[in-house]
Amino acid sequence: MPRPAPADAEVRRAVAPVIAYPDDSLPAPDLPLYRAAMAGARKVDEVRIPPREGRCFRVPRGQLFRILSVEGPQVGDLNLWNAADLSERFYSGKTRALHGTHLTAGDRMWSAFPHLRPMATIVEDTLDWYGTDAYGGRVHDVIGTRCDPYTHALLSEGGAYHHCCHSNLTRALAAETGLSPAEAEGHVHDVLNVFMCTGFTRETGQYFMKASPVRPGDHLDFFAEIDLLGALSACPGGDCSAEHSSDAAACHPLVVQVFEPADGALAGWTPPERNAYDRSHGA
Repeated sequence: MPRPAPADAEVRRAVAPVIAYPDDSLPAPDLPLYRAAMAGARKVDEVRIPPREGRCFRVPRGQLFRILSVEGPQVGDLNLWNAADLSERFYSGKTRALHGTHLTAGDRMWSAFPHLRPMATIVEDTLDWYGTDAYGGRVHDVIGTRCDPYTHALLSEGGAYHHCCHSNLTRALAAETGLSPAEAEGHVHDVLNVFMCTGFTRETGQYFMKASPVRPGDHLDFFAEIDLLGALSACPGGDCSAEHSSDAAACHPLVVQVFEPADGALAGWTPPERNAYDRSHGA
């Protein structure tokens, strides 16, 4: 039973919120520069991610990559690492704190401590029209972790399921790097849920998902701020309209395309430095 409300309950509830991390002082990406570079770029690589599987791809700094819907509504789970140092990986929690629960053009994917610098910047989002729906749902979240075999075992009576995004990303990283699956698993991390439509229920605060609005031709474009190794899983939930970790959901491939800008297209751009904190921690 909930406790009785104190006499000043409404006064306490009425306290205005404060933005925890005002972003006024964040270095702003030069979106016009990145978009112009994309407009004149040539495609230099393409990786197809089969349904319910994961694949890796590489993007040198200063190039761009596109995650593309090609056959039907499909959600993807994205991991990013520094191509030369797997300890520098995407930090979804800090990205969420800086930009909010869902990302779109102009937002950046930040790396883990002690690096904390932009890894990739979203340049174009063809689903930016979706906004926030009547349920509070939005697209491209950094709140869900990734479907995984451990939670599947916890909540289901069935046996092991190996096509969860966590396992897909683990296999993909192992295949790309030569690490064992056990070693690779330690580098797999919380994701950007590309094309996924999610939010929290008003009544219970539970994380929800609903059918993604993505359609063939929709895409997210990213600018690589540093040399990147990426991994993308085509989620076994398909468009996540019913469940994930499923052999019953309709699933489709995704495509990652890598683009190289023309010579001189990035005049004035410099890669971001690692975070300036000296790591002394007051000692």
